[in-house]
Amino acid sequence: MTTGLHHVTGITANVQANVDFYVGFLGLKLVKRTGGYADAEQLHLLYGDGIGSPGSLLTFLVWEAAGRGRTGIGQVSEVALAVAPCSIGDWLTKALAARVPFEGPSREFGEPVLRLKDPDGLIVKLAGVDMPTQAPIAGAPTRIRGVTVLTDKAVETAQFVSRFGYGPAERQGMTRRMVSDTDVVDVREVSGFVPSVPGAGVPDHVAFRAQDADAVRAMRLSLRNHGPTEVHDRKYFLSLYVRDPVGILMEYATDGPGMIVDEAQESLGQTLFLPPQDTDRAEDLKAMLPQFSLPGEERFPARDLPFIHRFSRPEHPDGTTVVLLHGSGGHEADLMPIARRMAPHATLLGVRGRAIEEGTNRWFRRIDATTIDEADLRGEAEAFAAFVRAAISDYGLDAARLAFLGYSNGANLLAAVIQLHPGVVRRAILLRNIQATEKSETGDLAGTRVLMLDGRADPFVRSETTLADDLRARGATVDARTLSAGHALSGADVLEAADWLRKNLSDAETTQMRDPQAR
Repeated sequence: MTTGLHHVTGITANVQANVDFYVGFLGLKLVKRTGGYADAEQLHLLYGDGIGSPGSLLTFLVWEAAGRGRTGIGQVSEVALAVAPCSIGDWLTKALAARVPFEGPSREFGEPVLRLKDPDGLIVKLAGVDMPTQAPIAGAPTRIRGVTVLTDKAVETAQFVSRFGYGPAERQGMTRRMVSDTDVVDVREVSGFVPSVPGAGVPDHVAFRAQDADAVRAMRLSLRNHGPTEVHDRKYFLSLYVRDPVGILMEYATDGPGMIVDEAQESLGQTLFLPPQDTDRAEDLKAMLPQFSLPGEERFPARDLPFIHRFSRPEHPDGTTVVLLHGSGGHEADLMPIARRMAPHATLLGVRGRAIEEGTNRWFRRIDATTIDEADLRGEAEAFAAFVRAAISDYGLDAARLAFLGYSNGANLLAAVIQLHPGVVRRAILLRNIQATEKSETGDLAGTRVLMLDGRADPFVRSETTLADDLRARGATVDARTLSAGHALSGADVLEAADWLRKNLSDAETTQMRDPQAR
């Protein structure tokens, strides 16, 4: 029977920091990058030895800018990686130099251990134990030594883990060690702890090794009286998912086909792969998924600005940047697919609104369902104007080739910025907007160009909207069009906006634009 750990899957809120730690600091190899098989709009990264051998794999679901999870009952709390026993001191020196938080060294179950924290706060233990791997990487951990799980039913959890080929070994304090032929699971009794909450820095699940599909089927049959199970084909392995008696998510994954089923060993981790059911929207997903650089590759360091934001850079950028403001309930990547179709060679800068209402992202608060909080709208418009100025400066954006695209609630905020802070937004596309500000404004808008695209069947349009007239009265050039559409965006929006962008961001016209920072 094949035994041992197959992989551990965690959650990260910062893909670049995650790559820098696991590839740059630990020295693991990025062996696969995919859209998530449960959600293709979620990037999934897999690290391991030189070929991504089962038992060497750490994988991460990318929840950009997500909140920190809570470590507690019903979850993996620590992941241990095997390193040469004589190297613990070298790793300590390396952690000091890289300013990686650490604790130790200490000894646990007779093994030297150095605890590190990854950028999301996940505890990664380096355990000094010789564990050879099929494709070792010089200077990097070899395999997963083990995991620690937190439970308030230690006996039941240990018995459940034994299904995967683990037997009891020694105990230290409240931790009982379970051992397989290759690695360990430490079951820690934590009665009185709070339950775990998913989020960055908290593992999602632990996976054990299955020899083949027959082993998965046999395991499922053995669990028929335990509770619900799910089986999924993840392309690189076949997986069964089940929860132990306290809710720890556990997976039983086949060793094959493995990481080299769709990439040669020398090119592992270089290509983005998407689940078969999502290939028809491959270009949209490529625009939405967060980008990152491997160590040694050119990169664009993130800046600490007052709004959560994300860049999507095309393969052949034309120097144009389009800033995207999502609608109610959206996020910074929502408009990237449609914006990429409008401007194939533009750099996209998606921004997330800071107001939260009933758990969804918005750009400003409301007093009730139909009444805007005018003070908050003005405050957020001022903050966004400051964000634009800082982004131009900090990222070196070409202000003369900067355009803005806002949808619904985002378009309303964008319109307020145009009205309240003349010159900050000089080229804007407003999709399904209304006049949000109540007070009349003054200030020269000459040189500001706006495309407004409304839907004829949009139930949210207010007949008394006067935004176009107000902007024109202050000198702006406004092109207001009504499409055969509702509130949702359509192909007609893409065609109209693409044509407008080409005409209004041409080299001939942008040479005379004024820099918004000068106003």
